[in-house]
Amino acid sequence: MYRKSQNPDSPDEAFELPFEGQLCAENRWVVLASLIPWSEFEEEYAQNFSEEMGAPAKPFRMALGALIIKEKLGISDRETVEQIKENPYLQYFIGEKRYQNEAPFDASMMVHFRQRIGQTLLQRINQKIVQQGRGFQEEMVSPKKSEEAERKKENRGKLLIDATVAPADIQYPTDVALLNQARKITELVIDVLYKSLKGKLTQKPRTHRKLARKEYLKFAKKRKPSRKDRRHAVKKQLQYLKRNFGHIEKLLEEGASLEGLNRAEYRKLLVSSEITRQQQCLWSNNENRIENRIVSLTQPHLRPIVRGKAGSPTEFGAKLSVSCVEGYVLLERISWDNYNESGDLISQVEAYKDYTGVYPESLHADRIYRTRANRAWCKERGIRLSGPPLGRPPKTSSRTAKKQAQEDERIRNEIEGKFGQAKRRFSLNRVMAKLPNTSETSIALTFLVMNLVKLLRQFYCPFLCQLFQNLMIFSKPINLSYDVNELSEVGVIF
Repeated sequence: MYRKSQNPDSPDEAFELPFEGQLCAENRWVVLASLIPWSEFEEEYAQNFSEEMGAPAKPFRMALGALIIKEKLGISDRETVEQIKENPYLQYFIGEKRYQNEAPFDASMMVHFRQRIGQTLLQRINQKIVQQGRGFQEEMVSPKKSEEAERKKENRGKLLIDATVAPADIQYPTDVALLNQARKITELVIDVLYKSLKGKLTQKPRTHRKLARKEYLKFAKKRKPSRKDRRHAVKKQLQYLKRNFGHIEKLLEEGASLEGLNRAEYRKLLVSSEITRQQQCLWSNNENRIENRIVSLTQPHLRPIVRGKAGSPTEFGAKLSVSCVEGYVLLERISWDNYNESGDLISQVEAYKDYTGVYPESLHADRIYRTRANRAWCKERGIRLSGPPLGRPPKTSSRTAKKQAQEDERIRNEIEGKFGQAKRRFSLNRVMAKLPNTSETSIALTFLVMNLVKLLRQFYCPFLCQLFQNLMIFSKPINLSYDVNELSEVGVIF
């Protein structure tokens, strides 16, 4: 069941404090709460629940607000609940009407919040935030230019596009380590199945688990194992796994049931079977690549993303296509499989047209986006694509062309800086969520919080400028050289 919340609009009058004080209207959390359209997306969030059955669910503002607090402060789920419990401003931010010493919800509810507020809903909220921010910027720009561009419907603005990877929180995968984990799961399943048949079988199936672990540690302790050592270790683990799966089939034929396994154990058993099949295929064919390769037992949806970077040529996580418009970041695509990002150029430009109503004047992208098809498509619509033209470079390039190329690279650095901000300041460098849907929510939430931070900075900018002007006025020296006759006219007597 879901009930619509009646959130206070004015912090000075509605929020009750035990010490008879008032919340500061200029506090960052109070200002941030006024910038988020809570009620506009509450109807969509309420569709996850029944209208009549079940206990009342937590409000949408509490769910989204808690996720924003966690991402902005860079803390864990448990610490988020503790911070909300201790801070009245955070309680106001999540929609509470009065300060209370009890936690508003348990830390385990954060997982449900990520599942209920999906990636699609967060992207729509992010688009709304970007529209608000761009409208705020257009007010500060001279209205003559915007009126002329609107009248002529010409291309205007700069669009920056690029792709990156959000690495997941997993151990660096190796074939031997994956097979060792799969072997442990099969041994656990054999123990559970034998326990259900205890009394019917005279002898427990032999798994040689101690010998198998000894073989694994012998390989793992080698500092620089050779290719021959690696193949030998993989062969050993595959033999143990083949024996264990044979024991599992015999136990099932004897009448054992997999009902004794919980959901996580049964899921790991299926993943272990697929890992064994893939590794057996790679070992038999003496190959290093296979389609839909599993690199994590707990997160089988992850795939190796080859990026060719100097620090990490291969990353394991979700690949993202991102657009940057006037400093605001928009997440266009999330994929767990590797893909060529040049195919997203047209869709990203069309999305820009949906936001602004016109095509961009210039498109700043990496070399991989500058294909012949993309160049022709941009030329038809009057969009200047950054980078040198195709063909042999001229012997004498003009000074204007060099200056334009340097300026394009400077502009494109902004989106690289956004990736650095998302990975160094926020949690994009290591996604801690385990499930695919919760991971996608965490990724989309990172870009939403980045845009909120920029919007909050723009909100404070006019006040800081006005304060600076006032300080400049009061800091001017006072002129004391007055005429005596002028002072006597206003009533000053000496």
